[in-house]
Amino acid sequence: MDTDYLIRLERADEQREVENLIRESFWNVYRPGCSEHYVIHVLRNDPAFVKELNFVMEKDGTLIGQNMFMKTVIEADNGEVIPVLTMGPICITPELKRKGYGKKLLDYSLMKATEMGFGAVLFEGNIGFYGKSGFTYSSNFGIRYHDLPEDADASFFLCRELIPGYLNGITGVYQTPAGYYVKNDEVEEFDSQFPPKEKLKLPGQLFDE
Repeated sequence: MDTDYLIRLERADEQREVENLIRESFWNVYRPGCSEHYVIHVLRNDPAFVKELNFVMEKDGTLIGQNMFMKTVIEADNGEVIPVLTMGPICITPELKRKGYGKKLLDYSLMKATEMGFGAVLFEGNIGFYGKSGFTYSSNFGIRYHDLPEDADASFFLCRELIPGYLNGITGVYQTPAGYYVKNDEVEEFDSQFPPKEKLKLPGQLFDE
C-alpha cells in the first residue's frame, strides 16, 4: 500500500469535490445527516485556517481522503496564551475505511505540522484510532476542554505534543475555534446544493440533529 496513494495540498478547483467526499464520509455517523462538509467550507476563509496543512489523499486519480488544521490556543491558568493546533474534519471515503489509509494520512499531516514548528495538536477523537499515532488524553497534560463540567467524561478530548515538552508545566483551558460552530439552518441551505441523501437516526449517534 506504500505506493498506491498520493498526499498533496488541496487545489481550489476541487473544493466542492472535497466537500462531497466529507459529506459521504460523515453522513449519518454522528447525527442524522452531517455538518462537516459545511464546516470546512466555512473554515477555508477563516484567518486561523492553515492553508499549508490542508491535505487531500488521492488514489488512482480519485480523491479518497482529506485532513486540515486550524490555529487555536490554550488559555493557561498562569495567564499565558499557548498557541496550538486543532485538526479536522479528517476523513477517508467510506469504501476504503479500516484499510490503513487514515493512519497514513494522519501521520503525514502530523509530520508536516511538526516541520512547520507547531508545538501540539488538540482535538476531539477516538483514542482507539488516534492513540496509534501518538495521541493521548488531554487530561494527562492538565489541559481542560472549555465549557465541560469538571466531573464530565473528557475521554474524547485528545492531545499530542509535536515538540516534546511543549506543554510541560502548562495547565489550562483549550479553546475551540469559533468557526467550527455552524448554524443548523445554514448547514441545511448549504446541503441543498448536493445530491439528496436520506437522514437517518441510528444507534451510537452523538446528536439528534
